Amino acid sequence: MSDPRSTLPVVPVPIAPPVSVLHVPGDHDYVAHLGDERVTGVEVVSDRSDAADEGDGGGGWRPSPALDAAWVAAHADRFDVLHLHFGFEGRTPEQLRELVAAVHDAGRALVLTVHDLQNPHLTDQTGYLALLDVLVPGADEVVTLTPGAAAEIAQRWGRDAVVVPHPHIAPLDEVGLPRPVRGPGQERVVGLHLKGLRANLVALPVLRSLAEAVGRLPGVLLRVDVHDEALDPAFPRHDAELVAWLRGADRDGALDLRVHGRFDDAELRAYLRELDASVLAYGHGTHSGWLELCHDLGVPVVAGRVGHLAEQQALVEVDLLDPAALADGLERALAGCSGAAASAEERRAQRHDVALAHRELYRRAAERAAAQAAGRAAGRAGADGVPA
Repeated sequence: MSDPRSTLPVVPVPIAPPVSVLHVPGDHDYVAHLGDERVTGVEVVSDRSDAADEGDGGGGWRPSPALDAAWVAAHADRFDVLHLHFGFEGRTPEQLRELVAAVHDAGRALVLTVHDLQNPHLTDQTGYLALLDVLVPGADEVVTLTPGAAAEIAQRWGRDAVVVPHPHIAPLDEVGLPRPVRGPGQERVVGLHLKGLRANLVALPVLRSLAEAVGRLPGVLLRVDVHDEALDPAFPRHDAELVAWLRGADRDGALDLRVHGRFDDAELRAYLRELDASVLAYGHGTHSGWLELCHDLGVPVVAGRVGHLAEQQALVEVDLLDPAALADGLERALAGCSGAAASAEERRAQRHDVALAHRELYRRAAERAAAQAAGRAAGRAGADGVPA
């Protein structure tokens, strides 16, 4: 006797088409690690697919064309969701209002990740906050990295931000690798990288405190790196007093000064592996990709009480301008900061969760934007006397 179930019709389960997402900017490790091959349903698209008509001269960084309302209106068929992260400091509030309107007029969704409530590249935050005053209320979904930042967003703008932690920065096959072991008599290295003297860097006051703190710790070397451009008097952020102090301290043996060009990604990871602790001399900010990279590589971090760094990853939080407190904090970091080192398994699992969270909010935002666009179209049709 035949199985009656074999005669039942097979009803295919509908599979939702992937949500196409345009990231701004698209070429960043954070953005690259928001997706996961185990999580389907999201297609990342580029804003550079028509290089000829975009006037791309063939190399070099330039702002995303998707920050322009006219570009969005002309290319909205490329994406369902425009996900804005950073790089919009050069726009005006009016330009961003036009951008938000262009995204919504095209029936597309705008997702904003608030990485910075205080921009680390700026001293005066007034203009930057005016941009957030446009973007945060105008976005269909707001994302941030820590509960503390979400609380600030709720207080200032009345928006509920989705908290999704920062994914790994280092390649997964480099996360959690064993740290170098110092042999007997080998100095432990505390590093401070001044890079290009970014606006949020409190360089000279922290350096003076740090040199005194390290001087209290036997067997510890202070290494200070700086980009060569910062030593050029023509460099916009050149600090003659700082440069003179660095050269004098290096000459006196108080620190090991390294002057060089910008590290590429591999060079930066190699540099961090040479450290036993990394000091962040930030005076303001919100979150830190440097902290995440140190977590990937197992480098303990010492920092001041800035933004929401302590919610991101384990670190030693101290008053950087108090040499005694800083020396104590460095000792704790050098002894091994609990939770400072990620494992590849943890980061792999986290990336999966991060990708799932973004897929759900992309779907939610895209569906809402499409419904709102349909409602506007129906309203216009009704106003013209055409049955909706």
